[in-house]
Amino acid sequence: MIKKSTLAVTLGLLMTAGPAAAADPSLSTIEARLAALEQRLAAAEQRASAAEKRASAAEKQARSLAAAQQRTEQRADAAEKQAQSLAIAQRQTERRADAAEKQAQSIAVAQRGEKPADTSRLSDGFEFHGYARSGLLLNDAGTSTQGGPALTPAGETGGNVGRLGNEPDTYVEMNLEHKQTLANGATTRFKVMMADGQRTYNDWSADSSDLNVRQAFVELGKLPTFSGVFKDSTVWAGKRFDRDNFDIHWIDSDVVFLAGTGGGVYDLQWGDNARSNFTLYGRTFGDIDNSSNTAQNTILTANNFFGPLQVMISGMRSKDNRDRRDLEGALVKGDAAESGTHALLGLHNDSFYGLREGTSKTALLYGHGLGAEVKTLGADGALRSNANTWRLASYGITPLGGNWHIAPALLAQVSKNRYVEGDNYQWATANARLIQGITQNFEMQYEASYQYMDLKPEGYKARNAVNGNFYKLTVAPTLKASDVGDFLKRPELRLFASWIDWDRRLDNYASDDAFGSSGFTSGGEWSMGVQMETWF
Repeated sequence: MIKKSTLAVTLGLLMTAGPAAAADPSLSTIEARLAALEQRLAAAEQRASAAEKRASAAEKQARSLAAAQQRTEQRADAAEKQAQSLAIAQRQTERRADAAEKQAQSIAVAQRGEKPADTSRLSDGFEFHGYARSGLLLNDAGTSTQGGPALTPAGETGGNVGRLGNEPDTYVEMNLEHKQTLANGATTRFKVMMADGQRTYNDWSADSSDLNVRQAFVELGKLPTFSGVFKDSTVWAGKRFDRDNFDIHWIDSDVVFLAGTGGGVYDLQWGDNARSNFTLYGRTFGDIDNSSNTAQNTILTANNFFGPLQVMISGMRSKDNRDRRDLEGALVKGDAAESGTHALLGLHNDSFYGLREGTSKTALLYGHGLGAEVKTLGADGALRSNANTWRLASYGITPLGGNWHIAPALLAQVSKNRYVEGDNYQWATANARLIQGITQNFEMQYEASYQYMDLKPEGYKARNAVNGNFYKLTVAPTLKASDVGDFLKRPELRLFASWIDWDRRLDNYASDDAFGSSGFTSGGEWSMGVQMETWF
C-alpha cells in the first residue's frame, strides 16, 4: 500500500503546479514517472505479501511433518517393544513345553522300566564316505591282459608305475562314521571301513571276494578334564589306518602307510606350530595262516610336525619272528629280523615347490631291520636284521595356464641285504599326469611313466638278477560333472588307450610274475578300456 505521507506530498505538488504543469511539459513527464514508480512499489508490496504467506504456509507444513514423523517413531518404538515382549513370551512357552515333554518322556520311560535317554548330546550325526574304482582292461586283440601299478619286477619292493589306463580291478572302500558333540564340549567318533578288491569281471564274485573290515575304531576328543598340551588332543583305540598317512595317488603308492590295531593320542600341542602324535600299533605278518601265526610286530611311533616340516620316528619289535613256521611246520625264515627302526623327514608345501601356485610334498625315508619296509611299516616279516632301505618320494600339482594342469611325481628306492646277504634292489620311477580342460565337463588326460630298475635278489625265491627300463604312455578322454582340471575331484568316467614296453632282459626276472608270462613279453603292448573312479 502507498503511504499517506507520500500521497499527500504528491497531491500537493499537483495542486500547486496545476497551471505551471500545463505550461511546462516536463512536469507531465515527472508525474508519469511518479505514477509508474507507485505501480512498481505496489507490485513489490504484493509480491512480498505473497511470499510471506507462502513462507508461513511452508512453516506450518514443516511443523505438521515433524509432528507426524515423531508420532511414527513413537509407534515404531512401541511395536518393537511389543515384538520383544512376544519373543520373550514365546521362548518361555517353548522352555515350558520342552520341560513338559521331557517330563512326559521320563514318566513314560519309568513306566516301561527303562533307563532314561542320554540328553547330554548337543549334536550327533552319521556320515558315509567311500572310494571306488572299476574298469575293463583289454589288449589290442580284445582279450584280458596284465595290468596294475605294481606289474614290473620292481613292484615286489614297492616300485609302482603310473596307474592311468593300467588298472584291471574293481576295488571298493565303504566308510560309515558316527560323530557326536556333547554338552561338556567333548567329541566322539566311531568309524568302520569295509573294503573289497578283485579282478573278476563277473557280476557275482563271492567266490573271489576279499571283503573284510579294514578299520574299526573310536576317538574321544577335547575332553574337558584334559589341560596343557593335552587340551585339544584326540585319543583313540581300535583297528585303523593312521590319520597322517599320505600317498602319491597317480602311481597308487603310499609315501608312508602306518596301520594295524592299537591306540594313541593325536595333536599334543607344544606351541602354535608344533604338535605331536604318539601311537602304538600291533601287526600280524600275513605270509602264513593268521590263525596259527603268533608272531606280533609291535610299532611305537612319534610323529612330529613343526609347521610344514614332519619328523616321524618309529621303533618295532617281533621277538618270535625267527621261529615262525608255515602250515607244514617248516621254518619260514631263520635269519629274519626281530626288531627295526624307521624314520621319515617330510616337507608339506602349500605351493609348487616354492616356485608357483599349487601344492607339493616331499619325503625322505630310512629303515633298518624290520623297518626296512619303509612304505608299509611292519608289514614284511622276511626282512633281515641288517637290512637297510632308503626311499625318496615327491610330487606336486600346479596349473600351467590355458586350461592345462600338471602333476609330476618321483619315487626312488635303494634296499640292501633285504632278504639275503648281499642282495641289492634299486629302482626309480618318474611319472607325470597332464590334464587339458576342453569344456566344463570334458577333459583330456595324458600320463607318461618311466621306471629304471637294477635288481640283484641273489637267488631269493628263485628270482634272477636283471636291470632295464619300463615305459608307459596313456591317453584318456574323461567326463566329469564339474571342476575340470582339478586332479583331486571325482567322480570321473574315462576311456583310455595305453602303450607299454620294457627291456627284454626284464622278462627273465621270475617265472611267476607278469613280465615274460604267456602273451605278455617285451616289444610293446597296446591296451585299452573304460574305467570309473570316485571318492567322497
